[in-house]
Amino acid sequence: MKTEDLKTKTQDELKKLLLDTRKAQFNLRFQRGNGQLENTSEIRKIRRTIAQIKTFLNVEQDVKPTPKKKKETKSAAKPAAKAKAGSSKEAA
Repeated sequence: MKTEDLKTKTQDELKKLLLDTRKAQFNLRFQRGNGQLENTSEIRKIRRTIAQIKTFLNVEQDVKPTPKKKKETKSAAKPAAKAKAGSSKEAA
């Protein structure tokens, strides 16, 4: 499958295509196991097509920005811990 074809599809269409491609891969594995598969390169093509579809699904998910949370500063907690540790050393 060409990437131009995948770019034009929606996420629902990509998910359906992924399901159909996995079913085709399943059938090819059975044919290979039974010795009925004549064109073994089809397995490789199907595997790569699945990878392309999954890549396009992940890229579309990453496009949506997520709000970033502000990180809490831990520098305030560290000096207090050092002070406690220092006082226990002095007491010993």
